[in-house]
Amino acid sequence: MERLLKFLFEYRAFFTFLFLELFSAWLVVENNQYQSTTYFNTSNQIAASIISTSQNIREYFSLRDINNDLAMENSVLRKKLDQRDQILLTRELNFVRDSAVINRFDFVSAKVVNNSTRYYKNFITINKGKEDGLQAGMAAISQLGAVGKVKSVSDHYAVLISLLNIDDQVSSLIKRTGHFGTVQWDGTDTRVIDLKYIPRHVELKIGDTIVTSGYNSVFPEGIVIGTINSFKLNEEAQFHTIKVALSQDFGKLSFVEVVKSHLKAEKDSLEQKTIGEPK
Repeated sequence: MERLLKFLFEYRAFFTFLFLELFSAWLVVENNQYQSTTYFNTSNQIAASIISTSQNIREYFSLRDINNDLAMENSVLRKKLDQRDQILLTRELNFVRDSAVINRFDFVSAKVVNNSTRYYKNFITINKGKEDGLQAGMAAISQLGAVGKVKSVSDHYAVLISLLNIDDQVSSLIKRTGHFGTVQWDGTDTRVIDLKYIPRHVELKIGDTIVTSGYNSVFPEGIVIGTINSFKLNEEAQFHTIKVALSQDFGKLSFVEVVKSHLKAEKDSLEQKTIGEPK
């Protein structure tokens, strides 16, 4: 306290001058309309700028919660959309509504906590596991398209086999023509995947959309995989050589939705009894 008083006493002339300057400025602003208007406009702009900056900082630090909420909301909306499509289909075909079919899928939102794209066999780790009902074999999708399948799970985490994995194959079809084939990555370009087994008689177009077929009960049908960006047909080849530009940039993947199919076990059991184990 003694040092503070000594400091104020030593610089009393400066503080007196500063006080008189501020007092004079206040008198000018208080008694002149132009200066008063200019002062308040400027002060309001500065205050608004400070408030805006403060709000932006708060929003930045709350982005994680916002993204989690949006991801959960997307899962709910995706389920409702699939239910709506099934209801419309039953009406169109005059089928009796089957609640099991209408509610065939559930979607679990999860955050990507690890992701590789530089190997021939790439995997994705997410922060949901057995406690959230995840099992090996479930599909994973994003807002932009198909992502991969669940390979293994622990209580709180799951590892997905990415579409960018040379061992992964997904049944797919050309949306415009309805012809189905298989997509499989060749281990080179992370933005391009191969579409195989499309017969030579099929007329292709650049930009044709490739979607999941739904034949394996893992992926819902109609999930976008990408669009055809090139194709060729060798003279003696039975199938086209097709390159598909992936709709999902795996280098920017942050959230996924794991698809829980309630009818997959029933379908697999029936096919195993009827057809037998795949050779």
